[in-house]
Formats: sequence, structure tokens, C-alpha cells
Amino acid sequence: MNIDRMEVLRYLGYKNQSIDEAMENLIYECIAEIREVMKKSFVYNIYDIEKQGDKVILKDTNLIFESRYLRDHLQNSDRCALMAATLGIEVDKRIGYYSRLNLTKGIVMDACATAAIEAVCDEVQEEIKEMAQKAGYNITDRYSPGYGDLSITHQKAIIEVLKAHIRIGLTVNKNYIMIPRKSVTALIGLHRGEENVVVDKCSRCKEKNCMYRKCGDANELEC
Repeated sequence: MNIDRMEVLRYLGYKNQSIDEAMENLIYECIAEIREVMKKSFVYNIYDIEKQGDKVILKDTNLIFESRYLRDHLQNSDRCALMAATLGIEVDKRIGYYSRLNLTKGIVMDACATAAIEAVCDEVQEEIKEMAQKAGYNITDRYSPGYGDLSITHQKAIIEVLKAHIRIGLTVNKNYIMIPRKSVTALIGLHRGEENVVVDKCSRCKEKNCMYRKCGDANELEC
């Protein structure tokens, strides 16, 4: 699995600055260490969905998402994939260790881990896409709790429905933060129309104050 250096720099807040040799070496060192300690795992299921106003209902579950943005995201979909992915707890421990011992390395490790979990999610999304296309569907981008008006409080119910606490060791604390921290839950729509996955995932985000979105295209480092 590739951990994209450019994504790491984006998460570090670089905006087309020159990178010195020491930082380059630290980034590659951290990428190698994350790859060594991470235990990537994921789970997903496919559900029929029903839409009522701004509500998206996953049939045969107790999940009801009240979100106008998610409703718009899934407007052409009659099914969706519900997914969860994680890098495992050892990544959290390693980031915590370096954050106490060497703050700069801790920050770089955190950025590398964020890029890594996004790469895992890309792999899962590609697997879902291949499965969907065999059934005559295309897919949307993934959409996660915390985006737009989709509350982060849905994390707990998603984990329970997917049995992710049993299957991949994913839990949530009282503040709805997932443990391990480098984990993601998301929904991906399945629809009969043309594929509408975009390269710049930030372009559809409604979070106007996000530092990453302010820098434009996710593949650019210029503001």
C-alpha cells in the first residue's frame, strides 16, 4: 500500500514551500515506520436505502441518518455500502510515544498515519467499486460522519451495525471519537448512472473552514 508523500505534506500544512533534506528524510522514515506497525483491517456491508425528506434509512438496520448533505450525496442511489477501516492500535501508541519524546516526529507520524488510513479507505472503495460494477452499479465518493451536517454521533451506531468492535476491534468513546484514532467510517452510494467519483475529494466538502480545503485541490500544495 502506497502512503503518498504529497498527502503527508498536505496534512502537515505545507503550501508549496521547499522541503529540506532533514524533513524529507524524516517523512520517509515515518512512512516506513507506519507501514511496519500498522495492522490495516476493514469491514463493509451493502444495504438497500430509502429516502424520506432529509432522512436516509438503511433498510434492515436501525440506522437513520438525518442529513441534507448526505441525502443529496445519495440522491441517485438506491443502495449503499457502509464501511469501517482502521490502522490498528499500535499506530496510536507509536504516535503517542513520539509526541512525548520528539514532538516534530510525533506530528509527522500523525500526518503519515492520516495519509495511510485514507489510502486504506481508497483500497476499500476500489473493492466496493469492482463488486458494484459486477452488479451493474457505479459508486459515489465516500461520505463520513463529521462531514457537513452528518453528526459524528452516528459513529457508535455504525460500528454496532457492522459489528466492527468484534470484527476489526473498532470502538468509540463517550465523545464519539473512534479508538483506534486512525480509523474511518463512511457511506458509499451505489447507483445505476454514470460514475461520479472525483479526484479532488475536497471539492464536494461543505466544511468551508477546513485548512485543507482552503488550499484547493487535494493534489496541490498551493494556496
